[in-house]
Amino acid sequence: MHALAAGGNAFDAVLAALLAACVAEPVLASPGGGGFILALPTGREPRLYDAFVHTPRVRRPQAEACAREVITDWGTAQQAFHVGVGCAATPGLVAGMFAVHRELARLPMPVIAAPAVQAARDGIAVSPFMAYLMTLVAPIYLERPAARAIFGDPTATLDGAPAPVKAGGRLVNPVLGDMLEQLAREGEDLFYRGDVAAAIVRQSREAGGHITADDLAAYRVQARAPLRLRYRDAALLTNPPPAAGGLMIAFALALLSGHDLKGMGFQTAEHVALLARAQAETVRARAAAGPPREGVEAAWLGGDLLAAHAAALAGPLRSRGTTHVSVIDAAGNAASATVSNGEGCGEIVPGTGMMLNNMLGEDDVNPPGPHAWPLDQRLASMMSPTAIVGDDGSLLVCGSGGSKRIRTAVLQVVSNVLDFGLPLAEAIAAPRVHVEDDHVSFEAGLTPAAAETLAGLFARTTAWPGLNMFFGGVHTVHRAPDGRLSGAGDPRRDGVCLGGE
Repeated sequence: MHALAAGGNAFDAVLAALLAACVAEPVLASPGGGGFILALPTGREPRLYDAFVHTPRVRRPQAEACAREVITDWGTAQQAFHVGVGCAATPGLVAGMFAVHRELARLPMPVIAAPAVQAARDGIAVSPFMAYLMTLVAPIYLERPAARAIFGDPTATLDGAPAPVKAGGRLVNPVLGDMLEQLAREGEDLFYRGDVAAAIVRQSREAGGHITADDLAAYRVQARAPLRLRYRDAALLTNPPPAAGGLMIAFALALLSGHDLKGMGFQTAEHVALLARAQAETVRARAAAGPPREGVEAAWLGGDLLAAHAAALAGPLRSRGTTHVSVIDAAGNAASATVSNGEGCGEIVPGTGMMLNNMLGEDDVNPPGPHAWPLDQRLASMMSPTAIVGDDGSLLVCGSGGSKRIRTAVLQVVSNVLDFGLPLAEAIAAPRVHVEDDHVSFEAGLTPAAAETLAGLFARTTAWPGLNMFFGGVHTVHRAPDGRLSGAGDPRRDGVCLGGE
């Protein structure tokens, strides 16, 4: 809201929000990570800014690379990650923010960054959600002294180990504030060629990382036309290949488009089964087609691949971490940004107050693992900032955090709105289903018949006791045909909507 009140537009506001997230949500966002920004400027063609991480050009021998496995316990499920400086890929978020600023923003970057700088220096109150998140990643964020000094509570322990800062406590990071202020003043060269770059390279060299000065200097934002798909009475714009998430959302919607979901009834056993099977067919399609590359949209969405999986979906039933910001301004400009630091590598870059990503250690973006990634390539991502342009002149921008659950979270909210006409808050808060391989997970709130049907379709079933951030966090803003603005944040991730009517 600060950026809009200062005379800025949606792009100033999304940049301010991303910088603020780096301070207030350090587990989800960091200058040391990457992301995607979908921009819909009034009167101009939409653009997708790919600022995701890039793999280094040279891989150190495995014996020299620092990478260790950490298990995150969600309570109902567990997920393994690898962390350490050897899991950090070349960050792109800073370059992406400055690219959007040069091309679309109005305000000077120091004005945009000022609230985040002040918040880092003064400290921010830790919300219950952030405190919960810190307990999940405590083995990563409290292992090393520099990170523990920022994120730990020196007066407490957790199961005999250092404890993270508690809800109601303050998270203070003046070194990060100083770095953000200098970055806003001097520009992205500070990060990719200047003092921050030197600190990243020094840490990488001394602590088992792969990033070199050449990797940082060579990083480039890739601007692309968004992937477009017709669904019901709207056009969907989302993240194109080589990112995987947008293409998988589009593929699942294409599968669903041949079915009358509204006629089935919302979250009936028939509807939920179809939704889960569409997710499963999408996963199988990705396995069959291999990692998405630029230019494969037509083959995925208009060829034999879609036809084969649509036929499978029509057959009989067979028994057996990231943050997002969406903005629309009064002039009609819209921005949808999804960014991530993975879980963080666990080490603070000296003199910066920031933690680099661990994307080389995330199996959803780098399936070969932390010691076997492709050299000098953009990693594929599930992040899917999305816009839905209605034939009636309405506009909805949305996206989600949540690792592998991003694609299924966005898919379900889009379908809830376009197939069933649910208000945003209801569309977001509805219980979700996620299918991965032959394992279905679902939140409490489904009917017993729907839950029983899912259990009969998949080999493994996990029923969650309530809504949980495991299933993503879809944050949305909406412009009605008459120009009225509204929005809704996801309660799973403490999402909020500011402004609107």
